[in-house]
Amino acid sequence: MPRKAKAGGKIKLKTHKATSKRFRLTGAGKLVRTKGGKSHLRRHTSKRTKGELSEMQTVKGRSIIKRVKRLAPNMEK
Repeated sequence: MPRKAKAGGKIKLKTHKATSKRFRLTGAGKLVRTKGGKSHLRRHTSKRTKGELSEMQTVKGRSIIKRVKRLAPNMEK
């Protein structure tokens, strides 16, 4: 259902919460994301692999960056 504009004519921007939880902006303005596969079935995974999962990954695709910025317009800059 489309959001209706108020009397002022502007539509309120709302943050997509799942996007804001998955992505973060660094001080330099780069978009970073966490890695998946950290929740369960990790018993047979090596310690090295588990340690690598905790690192943040920079997002490289321009289209993904554009989509994230559209979904989370109020993300800290």
